[in-house]
Amino acid sequence: MRVVLDTNIFVSGIFWEGNFCSQIIKEWRDKKLELISSVEILGELVKTLRDFKIQMPDEMVEEWRTLIIKNSIIVEPTIKLNVIKEDSDDNKFLEAGIIGKADLIISQDKHLLKLNEYRGIKIVNPQEALSLL
Repeated sequence: MRVVLDTNIFVSGIFWEGNFCSQIIKEWRDKKLELISSVEILGELVKTLRDFKIQMPDEMVEEWRTLIIKNSIIVEPTIKLNVIKEDSDDNKFLEAGIIGKADLIISQDKHLLKLNEYRGIKIVNPQEALSLL
């Protein structure tokens, strides 16, 4: 199954063990999911991890960045969407999902989740995603 993971999935899964987000990350690390990402998504994740209230050493941030690059399909979206007007930054997950032919976008973001589906890509929270796997 091909998935796009929202930044909030990584943040919740990295900093808090045992939750649905950490289970999603484990599924990906165990190669049960194929991760679709983009330079823009990766940039947001690195910035978020560096600026997060729980400090993470730069080496660990770089380890996560490298892990994602080596174990995902990095796409370069050729389309620019304006579907999510309340938070236009969220459109990058839809763009990556379309170009990467994702089955799911997994997020905890209300703007993405309220779409439910976009161009055949289901948009689900981590708990729903685990039930689909």
